[in-house]
Amino acid sequence: MALSPHELEAIRRGLGREPTEAELALFRSHWSEHCSYKSTRMWLRRLPSKAPWVVRGPGTDAPLVEIAEGLYVAFKIESHNHPSAVDPYNGAATGVGGIIRDILTVGAKPIGLLVNLHFGPLDHPHARWIAANVVKGISDYGNRVGVPVVGGETWFDPDFTYTPIVLATCIGVVERGGVPPGGVAAGDLIVVAGLGADKSGLGGSAFASKTLGGESEEDLGAVQVADPLMGKKLIDLVQEARRCVKYIKDLGGGGLATALAELAEWFGLGVEADLDKIHMWDREMGPVEVLTSETQERLVFVMSPGQYKCFKELAERYEVPHSVIGRFVEGGELLLRWRGEPVAKTPTWLAAKAPETVWPQRSYDPPSLPQIPEPPLAKAVDAVLSSPNIASKEAIYTRFDFDVGVRTAVKPGEGDAAVLKIYERGSLGLVVKGDANPRYAYLSPRLGAANSFVKAYRNVAVVGGVAKAAVDSINVGSPQRPEVYWQFVEAVEGLREAAEGLGVPIVGGKVSLYNEYEGRPIKPVVAVVVLGVLEDVGLANKAEWRDSDGIYIWGVTKGEVGGSEYLYRVHGLVAGTPPSIDYATEKELAEVVRKWLGRLSGAKDVGVGGLAATLAKMAVNSGVGADVDVCKAPAETSRLDFLLFSESNGRFIAAGEEGPGVRIGAAGGDKLVFRCGSSKIYERKIEELARIMKLEL
Repeated sequence: MALSPHELEAIRRGLGREPTEAELALFRSHWSEHCSYKSTRMWLRRLPSKAPWVVRGPGTDAPLVEIAEGLYVAFKIESHNHPSAVDPYNGAATGVGGIIRDILTVGAKPIGLLVNLHFGPLDHPHARWIAANVVKGISDYGNRVGVPVVGGETWFDPDFTYTPIVLATCIGVVERGGVPPGGVAAGDLIVVAGLGADKSGLGGSAFASKTLGGESEEDLGAVQVADPLMGKKLIDLVQEARRCVKYIKDLGGGGLATALAELAEWFGLGVEADLDKIHMWDREMGPVEVLTSETQERLVFVMSPGQYKCFKELAERYEVPHSVIGRFVEGGELLLRWRGEPVAKTPTWLAAKAPETVWPQRSYDPPSLPQIPEPPLAKAVDAVLSSPNIASKEAIYTRFDFDVGVRTAVKPGEGDAAVLKIYERGSLGLVVKGDANPRYAYLSPRLGAANSFVKAYRNVAVVGGVAKAAVDSINVGSPQRPEVYWQFVEAVEGLREAAEGLGVPIVGGKVSLYNEYEGRPIKPVVAVVVLGVLEDVGLANKAEWRDSDGIYIWGVTKGEVGGSEYLYRVHGLVAGTPPSIDYATEKELAEVVRKWLGRLSGAKDVGVGGLAATLAKMAVNSGVGADVDVCKAPAETSRLDFLLFSESNGRFIAAGEEGPGVRIGAAGGDKLVFRCGSSKIYERKIEELARIMKLEL
């Protein structure tokens, strides 16, 4: 994306002259929306990010959260939407590789990945092509580097037919002493390690900062190419090299332009670098290409001259090529040379931050909820349960190796959230879940964003985790559209309200703009990943029950079908208001689950698809039927369709000899039966349910 006249004038004023070609390339790359957050960062500052257990918050490659004395977790979310739209295999694979490298920057060992995916309908050939190749790209990369894909979410909507949303989250663990110490000083070396620079990914950040439609070969060339073998070597190298370096930085979005500018800014020092000293695969590259190349599988290591011998020996042992390309110097200048001649010389303060841009906002009124008739309920249940948004995602997650590393205590499909065992502290576990609902976010960006947060929080709580921190990813269209910029600002406010209401800090995130195809913006995707701690992984609740268990519901069902799966599948409508939120109720729910830990056969939150979907999923997971009187559930509505399909917050189903809340039925037999008193509403054999709720990819 070209620099605006305002930005060009700011560059000229800052330099006191016309910029060189290399300087223009640096600013185009680092001042792109993808790297600079120039139209979003003033709003993101409003998000609460502090807590006693937050060691490092937003602003660097990866945050750190203390989960036990001296033990930190790093987790970060990244989007790779534009690349996945034009080259879904490499786009998704490099998204996974990039987020793993972010975790490596704090010396952490990656132990798990989550992927939140949004595709078009699978009966559309192009959407199916994207989905199949995104899943394959994630699978091939994650499986080969040995990091399990332990969870996530997949959503289908026509908005994502040509513009998929591909989000990856990585979780890593590191002891306090394993984090590179920092303390960077003048004279310290800047070393690039990993693949040799080439022309793949040229202009990747600028490509991610424009809308899609009529993609060119140049756009395809902006997609990076993954190399999981080198990715694995970097993981192994970091585990040993962290003892002999001061700092590690990912070399990804924006290439060297962004990496050098950010390092200089973070440490308040100048940088001198010789771009021609970097190891290259393509020797025909010039300074501009070296500066903006986003070749994958590369890290920047900062070390003192005395530490270099240690690092060099380790890099050679792991067969990781590396180059000493420069050093830090006193002062505040970024000086880049090519074959001894200066090609860029700019003040650090100028390179570091693009001028903030504030776009006009304009709200809109979403479609209101009309009077809807109560449909034939048995057909309505089948219609909702057969939705790809409700269906089992086994066809996707079985492509991933989710057991490598033998930490996965609750596997994909088994519960509301992934649970990873932290062997470093005995039976301690991490509970992680990511959620988003684009229909909610379209109908009310603020309430929709808050619902994403609350849903992820409740998923973690129902499994048994105590929420500690969150990261978010806001994906919208062009901010130059007033309605879209309003969506973004409202989403930030919704996240702020939820973080404050739940007492969970947001320690990092990602914004992806310009998600449009041929002038049509997507529904907003506001994804939130919540990280929780579970003292004993053996106590984690799975979404299942046992024969003869009582079935209990905690919480109140309201007549909230705005934006629901039922409204869309049965009535063909995207309308109304998303479910309301009571933060005190959500925190009370978390306390109730903790009191019952170890005493239940299983538990699952009530969310998308309502009570009908929750009970059907538990029945299929268990292979055991149930007889449930939905009219016994505490409710503020008497409509049977609303009782079955309302997506009201603050509810969960528990199974066991005893349970919290109100008993509404019992498990047993080979059929799932819904009734209201003596009137039967729905009946299906479990094997039939499994077929109805099966996704084919």
